[in-house]
Amino acid sequence: MSLRVRMLSILDVVLRVPPIFIMDTILIHCLGQIEPMFKQNHNNHHSNHNHNNMITMDGMSGGDLKMNSNVVHHNIVGLHNENNVSNNWKVMMTSMNGSPLTSTAVDDDDDTITLSLSTSSVFWIVLYIHAFLMAFSLFLLSTRHLLAIYVWLASIGVILWSYICNEEYNKYVFSIKNSSLAYEVISFNFSAISRFVANYFFQVFLAICFCFASKTSQTIIPKRLVGLTFIAPNIISLIPAIPPIFLAVSPVISAAIAFLYIILNLVTNIRQIFMTTYAEIQWSRNIVRNYGLYTLLESQWIRLHVPQVLRVFWLTRLTEQAVFLLADSTHKQYMSTGIIGLTFESQIFWSNVKQLMVRGCETIVAVLGMTSVLSGISHQIGCLMQSFLLVEDPEDRSIGTVSAILFFILALQTGLTGMEPEKRFLRLYRNLCLLFTAILHFIHNMVSPLLFSLSASRNMSINRHGRALIVCVFLIAFPVYFLYYLWTHHAVSTWLLAVSAFSIEVVIKVIISLLIYGLFMIDAFRTSMWEKLDDYVYYIRSTGNSIEFIFGIFLFFNGAWILLFESGGTIRALMMCIHAYFNIWLQAKAGWKTFIKRRHAVHKINSLPEASEEQLRNFDDVCAICYQELTNARITKCNHYFHGVCLRKWLYVQDMCPLCHETLYNVNDTTDANTEVNNDNNGNINEHNGGQPARIGVEHQHID
Repeated sequence: MSLRVRMLSILDVVLRVPPIFIMDTILIHCLGQIEPMFKQNHNNHHSNHNHNNMITMDGMSGGDLKMNSNVVHHNIVGLHNENNVSNNWKVMMTSMNGSPLTSTAVDDDDDTITLSLSTSSVFWIVLYIHAFLMAFSLFLLSTRHLLAIYVWLASIGVILWSYICNEEYNKYVFSIKNSSLAYEVISFNFSAISRFVANYFFQVFLAICFCFASKTSQTIIPKRLVGLTFIAPNIISLIPAIPPIFLAVSPVISAAIAFLYIILNLVTNIRQIFMTTYAEIQWSRNIVRNYGLYTLLESQWIRLHVPQVLRVFWLTRLTEQAVFLLADSTHKQYMSTGIIGLTFESQIFWSNVKQLMVRGCETIVAVLGMTSVLSGISHQIGCLMQSFLLVEDPEDRSIGTVSAILFFILALQTGLTGMEPEKRFLRLYRNLCLLFTAILHFIHNMVSPLLFSLSASRNMSINRHGRALIVCVFLIAFPVYFLYYLWTHHAVSTWLLAVSAFSIEVVIKVIISLLIYGLFMIDAFRTSMWEKLDDYVYYIRSTGNSIEFIFGIFLFFNGAWILLFESGGTIRALMMCIHAYFNIWLQAKAGWKTFIKRRHAVHKINSLPEASEEQLRNFDDVCAICYQELTNARITKCNHYFHGVCLRKWLYVQDMCPLCHETLYNVNDTTDANTEVNNDNNGNINEHNGGQPARIGVEHQHID
């Protein structure tokens, strides 16, 4: 990648970060203002009830009886739960006064409060939604249009800056008593000359910036003429005996002319804006119609640099909050000790880290930023592990994408953004623990095929074998230590059971891989063919798959308990359904098919005669499937010789002879049953060595 392309990419990322900050700020203010507004109106409603709406009843012995309407309200609520609410209310009112009580004023006040609450709430919600959509639309713009927007905003900023400086300059001019600025300049008053010259040159600089920023048409108002209005207050201040009103309004007029210029240019370009927007919409529709929605989303994901933008946003946000926390702690230390300095006490340090993590996931935009950062970390872990294992598989690098999806689903499922700070930190800690176990599963998926390929290819490189075995030792030792730490520092809960199940599952998978690796290594040093190897591998894999299937059922029931008794939700229910389908139903179906195919293959092999030693001597050839010496063989009805284990693997695919394509056997009672199995698994000769669909990340949703 050239330097120019890299710099343009960095610029594109930097330009898209401010809209993300705007969306994050809108969400923070939306959650911080609307909720207290509801609470305040609710409290005002009850206080008005308690203070103003006292029910007075006459006609009773002993004078007047006053009754708090709040008590009456709670009595009504209590009576409302019974079937005879109206009768009880009438009896109570009649026993007090002999006539039913009217509460029209109270109802009117309730309606007024509710109307005021709903009106203000709808106003703020609509305002926040529009601001959020505008920021999101700004994020979707192309780099050229985004830069034009920033230039337009910069022009407005230049105008405001010019207005503020001119106002401050006028304050100084008005502060001169019994004289004028022109007289002070002629008298060589250094203060007056310096103020005039500084403001003049600064306004000239702002006018130049405005003219360069406003790359618009000159047909409305000449750009240089608008730039001259910036220095108009300076020129007017030098005119002797000018009325103060003209000098006072000169900054306002100067800023108004510049604003009018920007508005007129915006109006003249409104047609081009609509045409560009319409063209973009038509282009998106054509892409969706011709290539599908996924292609459009993928292209926009790459164009907008979404992971990089979210990563820069979250790290910048974290740095900003860290600076504020550091400044706050320094200020507190200065107020208490009178000394400005930095203290690195462990308690204060970890408290600040905790606050940063809690604030780093307080909105959905912040959660997306944290997700992007964790995705980058997971991706680097995958690349580091590939470099250590001396392998290079592009599919293994998807660990970052899957980890990001897993963490974001967990955040949505557990309601991370809507929790109190303490609960949010605990939930974030639990989600990260579960994400770590998922990364361990990915690492096993990297090292397991490497072990099998090294042993099956009889590659005796000590360096590569040693690296793979070191990773396997890590995948056994670290989960064991992790489980020990969790069980000694946390009480038993559904979350702890889920994380423990995932960690134990990693250990079992690694042990299964090492056992199969050991069998292949033993076979590599044998001089003759080991016919029982295939059976041993099948038994070990079946045991591992059965244990994994049991863990899947356990996690399903664990998630069902969480859904029913701890924290439900639509997302959790949906993820449980996905887990039940992919990790229970499909796994059981695949295992059963493998078992049926193997049983029928054994039955077919047993139906073929076994070659005697004399027949093998007369044949004096190798197996046509594995090209190994025939120490024992099965004879097909077309008089071809094969190893029994090789022929069994072939029969997993089809019932034809590998050499002449004759039917190997005729078993009428099993032909129909076997046809469907063979057709579904055509082309998978070594399926009994794989057979196990990889677990997907959705199974990790069972936590609380």
